[in-house]
Amino acid sequence: MSEKIENEKGVQDWMKWILVAALVVAGVYINSYFSAESLLLRTIGLLVAAGIAGWIAAQTTKGRSFIDLCLEARVEIRKVVWPTRQETTQTTIVVLIVIVIVAIILWLLDSMLNAGISSFIT
Repeated sequence: MSEKIENEKGVQDWMKWILVAALVVAGVYINSYFSAESLLLRTIGLLVAAGIAGWIAAQTTKGRSFIDLCLEARVEIRKVVWPTRQETTQTTIVVLIVIVIVAIILWLLDSMLNAGISSFIT
């Protein structure tokens, strides 16, 4: 009995994904078909079609798990201890100094290799 319910749910999910794909394709086609119309109206139409497609996709098993993942990620982001402004500034300064030092080292290396190859060629 449980297998039959799972199988029916899988078929329903596939039908929903096909409907989502059809909405996306129809939105793209209608947008190009009405290319002479106002960009604002076409954009609103595409947003409405995308919203409906997203709502239908959220009704599937994979869509629901994606929404759960996003909600869990939001909870995890709240747990992060973000650096203070001073820490961010100090880290940025250190990174910029290291970039300048590496750039100078690479410039010197390039100059030495260029001089060595130039003396070898001539």
